[in-house]
Amino acid sequence: MLFPSSPTAARLAAVAVVAVALLGADTPSAAVSAAALASARAAKGTASVWVWPIDEPRVLVRPYVAPATPYSAGHRGIDIGAQHPGDGQPVYAPSAGVVHFAGVVVDRPVLSIRHSDGLISSFEPVSSELVAGDAVLRGQQVGLLQPGHCATPCLHFGVRHDGEYVSPLNFLGGIPHSVLLPTRKLARPPDRAADVVAEGRHQQ
Repeated sequence: MLFPSSPTAARLAAVAVVAVALLGADTPSAAVSAAALASARAAKGTASVWVWPIDEPRVLVRPYVAPATPYSAGHRGIDIGAQHPGDGQPVYAPSAGVVHFAGVVVDRPVLSIRHSDGLISSFEPVSSELVAGDAVLRGQQVGLLQPGHCATPCLHFGVRHDGEYVSPLNFLGGIPHSVLLPTRKLARPPDRAADVVAEGRHQQ
């Protein structure tokens, strides 16, 4: 069990516990989940850039490819090659949040974490002892990488913002700012000094 890591988180958790007592036993899970998210938000602090979910060195096996439409083909995440295949490489929470889902989808173990600002991160194939509603901290180990996604073990890391898939590199600081460069040579500006000399000679 995780305990609030700051006075603010403790106060938020306490408010949620009081809410559970007032509402009765009909909606405890929703209230507890809200308390966990409040605790995670308080623990998030001012860190804006997410941490990578696996240790260095990291190899980007397959990049994010945005689909043309929500139902088109694409690659809704990035694949990061495992540096220690077969050893159950640790997987870390990129930011503070609350476990949104932990279980098996089709034939793969999947873990997803709900963060603030409408963000959900997802990881597969990852085995985890966490359950939905558990609060996690930024950089906390949340599971172990399993084989099954790539020819050699790799982690599939996806991010949704308000339900739409976006590139995880947006939050890892991995996309440099765009710089517009000229596509052709710029015309040389007129030589005003030469024009002045020529105009003076004409007047003579």
